[in-house]
Amino acid sequence: MSSGADGAELQCCVAVEQLDGCGQATRRQVIRKASVILGRNEFQEIILRVHDGKVPQSYHLKEFKLFHKFARDGKCTIKLLPENLQVLISNCPPDRLSLFLKTLSIKHQAWRSVKPLTDREKLKAGLPRSFESISPLQQKDIQKVNELRSKAASNVLTDCSNRKPAAGPGQQVKRSRSDCNFSPVKGNPSKKPILSLPIRKLNKEQAAVLSAVLSGRNVFFTGSAGTGKSFLLKRIIGSLPPKSTFATASTGVAACHIGGTTLHSFAGIGSGSAPLEQCIELAQRPGVLQHWTSCRHLIIDEVSMVEAQFFDKLESVARSVRRSTQPFGGIQLIVCGDFLQLPPVSRGKEKASFCFQARSWRKVIQVNMELTEVRRQTDQTFISLLQAVRVGRVTEEVTARLINSAYHQIERDGILATRLCTHKDDVELTNQNKLQQLPGSVRVFEAVDSDPALVRTIDAHSPVSRLIQLKVGAQVMLTKNLDVARGLVNGARGVVVAFDSGKQGLPRVRFLCGVTEVLKLERWVFKSAGGVVLSRQQLPLKLAWAISIHKSQGMTLDCVEISLARVFESGQAYVALSRARSLEGLRVMDFDPHVVRADPDVLIFYKKLRKERLLTQASMDDFLDNRNKENVW
Repeated sequence: MSSGADGAELQCCVAVEQLDGCGQATRRQVIRKASVILGRNEFQEIILRVHDGKVPQSYHLKEFKLFHKFARDGKCTIKLLPENLQVLISNCPPDRLSLFLKTLSIKHQAWRSVKPLTDREKLKAGLPRSFESISPLQQKDIQKVNELRSKAASNVLTDCSNRKPAAGPGQQVKRSRSDCNFSPVKGNPSKKPILSLPIRKLNKEQAAVLSAVLSGRNVFFTGSAGTGKSFLLKRIIGSLPPKSTFATASTGVAACHIGGTTLHSFAGIGSGSAPLEQCIELAQRPGVLQHWTSCRHLIIDEVSMVEAQFFDKLESVARSVRRSTQPFGGIQLIVCGDFLQLPPVSRGKEKASFCFQARSWRKVIQVNMELTEVRRQTDQTFISLLQAVRVGRVTEEVTARLINSAYHQIERDGILATRLCTHKDDVELTNQNKLQQLPGSVRVFEAVDSDPALVRTIDAHSPVSRLIQLKVGAQVMLTKNLDVARGLVNGARGVVVAFDSGKQGLPRVRFLCGVTEVLKLERWVFKSAGGVVLSRQQLPLKLAWAISIHKSQGMTLDCVEISLARVFESGQAYVALSRARSLEGLRVMDFDPHVVRADPDVLIFYKKLRKERLLTQASMDDFLDNRNKENVW
């Protein structure tokens, strides 16, 4: 049987409803833990099998409608038209569901292109009844359906051009197959919808982390900047059931990147500085308690900024409110971050302790894994330079390269370098002054927020402001991945070249990657306290003469200028330098090797981590060697 990773099987909650003529459910069966398998019978027809662990139910997928608007939330409905029956799928890992629906759609379109057998032909065949899981999607399936779609599109075009004018107003183009949300021809039939195989594959290291997570272990994974931690985290979130998975991060902007909430908001215990009894009381408030009790998988991103004392408080609260003696109350923990980047914020004069220094850390975390393959930068010399800076080792060669970078001419096509600042006040002042100095009138774009009364909460989570002021010539950067293949990624640099003449007057931006694009409003969705879903609709832009080091986390910048003179935290210089895509696109002003610092406690932690990993690897290799010898003898 299929493992589910190939798109043929789901583990989820299923409701099967029999509908009357008005579309009302007359009978409803709910299976909380169901297997949904896509397969073929002896006549190669597509079958949907729903299994409750006892008796499987099979449904022919001949004529059906797919409703997949909420697939990202792990929900969809398959309505079987002749039977007037619908299968409602919920609490399904979103990535699995997406691949399942893509497999179903493509295999169904390919099947419809073949002439089906008549009932008489089926009887004559006399084949024994069978059911086999459908094969995984392959390039040939994609190719076949793309050819069918192109053919359907050209047929529609020919049909349109040959049609007599007297056909009557508003005549619809007849679709070539069942009315399904994955229709072969959408909108403009001359545009051929091109399909491709599902999302980018994980590398070996990332796949090992995902495998450890899916085995139910408590995992901490780390890696230097640009090793694809956020990308992997999104894949992990997409592989877990939504109802019991809570994605959190130490900061609002980091939480927004993964579609989650802040850790403090999830925990509901304020700063965690109150006595334990008081924190437990706070966590037992109705909305907060529901989080704690329904959570089975807790994700914490940017863990380097979570303080040890707060982590220990959370662990104790979890055991108490969940009435469990297991570490973290039996919740599976998936923790991610790089302790050599930004540390926790200190309160008062006392230095804040890192999360790994928490009393409960070793008791809770079962698996430590490190990503080592850098994906953001491709130049090996620059990667080596960054790795040295990360661990606070500044050789003469590193110093020489960074001092020389002060002479790099990185401005191009009217796009200036973004200045990375250590203090956010400098950022606002720089951006406002530069905007005022530009000629022409200011265009103001106001965000549409789902709840204007909660604007402060939305501001804390959103990577874009409520008001965006722009002029022609304004230096801007993208705040969202729009089209990775074309270079329109979070952090891509550009300049406003014009405003559209339409009612909204949207900005036209020329990007450093060579693309000129009219930018439309985008939506950001995030959860606040009590699980309330909030959203902001706004242009995916921010002014980019300057940006703070804190706000640049997770970004890849094309051309960046850094002054490290006011660096005040260990790891800050490394975070700033590692935002740059290349050494050529980086200019470091007044470089002083003394500002490059790595926390000694963190270095010891990583040293132990690598030692343990090497020991584990060695014992695993010995085990495999011995097993191979046994097999030989």
